[in-house]
Amino acid sequence: MTVTHDVTNQAPPLLDFSAADEPALLEALRREGAAWGEREVVELGALAGSAAVQDQARWAEEQPPRLRTHDRYGHRVDEVEFHPAWHQLMTAAVANGLHAAPWADDRPGAHLVRAAKFYVWSQAEPGHGCPVSMTYAAVPALRAAPQLAAQYEPLLASRTYDFGLRAPLTKRGLIAGMSMTEKQGGSDVRTNTTRAVPAGDGTYRITGHKWFTSAPMSDVFLALAQTEEGLSCFLLPRVLPDGSRNGMRLMRLKDKLGNRSNASSEIEYEEAVAWPVGEPGRGVRTIVEMVNMTRLDCVLGSAAGMRAGLRQALHHTAHRRAFGRELDRQPLMRAVLADLAVESEAATVLAMRLAAAVDRSQAGDEQEAALRRLALAAGKYWVCKRGSTHAAEALECLGGNGYVEESGMPRLYREAPLLSIWEGSGNVAALDVLRALGREPAALDAYFAEVDAAAGADRRLDAAAAGLRTMLGGLTDPERAQLTARSLAERMALVLQGSLLVRHSHPAVADAFCASRLGGEWGHAFGTLPAGADLAAVLGRARTGGDGA
Repeated sequence: MTVTHDVTNQAPPLLDFSAADEPALLEALRREGAAWGEREVVELGALAGSAAVQDQARWAEEQPPRLRTHDRYGHRVDEVEFHPAWHQLMTAAVANGLHAAPWADDRPGAHLVRAAKFYVWSQAEPGHGCPVSMTYAAVPALRAAPQLAAQYEPLLASRTYDFGLRAPLTKRGLIAGMSMTEKQGGSDVRTNTTRAVPAGDGTYRITGHKWFTSAPMSDVFLALAQTEEGLSCFLLPRVLPDGSRNGMRLMRLKDKLGNRSNASSEIEYEEAVAWPVGEPGRGVRTIVEMVNMTRLDCVLGSAAGMRAGLRQALHHTAHRRAFGRELDRQPLMRAVLADLAVESEAATVLAMRLAAAVDRSQAGDEQEAALRRLALAAGKYWVCKRGSTHAAEALECLGGNGYVEESGMPRLYREAPLLSIWEGSGNVAALDVLRALGREPAALDAYFAEVDAAAGADRRLDAAAAGLRTMLGGLTDPERAQLTARSLAERMALVLQGSLLVRHSHPAVADAFCASRLGGEWGHAFGTLPAGADLAAVLGRARTGGDGA
């Protein structure tokens, strides 16, 4: 019989690698005073790249959660069922402190180490990062109610994943969710119609609907509802202290583009019991602390997706041959790969700097808090926008092999837009840049103090920073400011990335970034770096941290 199915010229499976094998990531830990966590990050990165975890990620995606509203006898249960792989991933994430653990860790750099872990672990399977991220973000908001924080914070920070419908304070660990948006308003939460009425015993009864509650299987939620004083924030458990079900009804799970391993839902509250968090009528101000922390994880998640896509592209092109040699030895493909590598490192170095600002803010550094306020909004806008474009180009590097589900690239591609949409789409983040500039003048000073740390090191960066100052000086009319909000957010993110790369990255990466993103020697697609860019050095760093390839 003629053999027709010999397999040749195909890349081997990409398994048993380390997601932490990245110079920009490990250098950031050492530079920002968190070298003590490097071993933990490296160990988690190896686990993320293992064959076993890659299998778990596949199962979690291919067998998405299912909603059970009632049991066989007709009792309302409102439970979400997951494949065991989901619980295995969650167990590892919680055990490694990717959730609220840093809030209970007083070591310098605890939030940065957690960010690095979130970054490497998200490369394995990003969907379960949603409840992990919300649990991390819930703590600063919950601290607006010290008595509740004293009870719940130790359980939110516990490294035990304890899934199941039980009274929260009887469990060994908790997962938190966020319940904000409604049908009529979306990001405009001030138009919410859900009502909260005081019960006379310190609790409220909440009635209304929520249009997009992610991770409805969580133990507790921070929810927004209208009171006589205005929109207020509440802590709402799924199970009450006496073990009875709270009035939280899961109506349906969303059929989403991506993030399919994670459950997102529409819910109804029927006189659900909840405890107030923060001042009545100041719900947005209270929950914005949670929003800002999830915003950081959006930047981290987008950067992680870029690194995962780059790794797949590098692996495939190193093994696939065409026209007599490997793809990654061909000039045009090398230009594309190097451009993807530059974008990935720029995202990573910014994400790590923002995480370091969280640590310093918690330690009382007001300048770092101001920097985080402005740079996080700009970074969230730009890095998350770039995530989708980067995923598309990385997929294309694999050609038809990247277009099939088995490659994992479609999952990466579908996931990318979520992080730009989460907690408010691109317009929300861009407008928040304007809001920060208007309300917190110290934020702009802190931003330029960071940018100017690289002053004089690269003429293109200096010119871009000067141009940004001119642009900011022209924002006098509020309507015109809105029209330029996206351009401003983009420029602020790029200039800050340029400063960070010039100071901390390989010279070839910094030079390619400044020439293309800041100097204008760039086209409208990846693979259009200037002809003089040192592709060998960029690719060597992207692969192994070496100086050439």
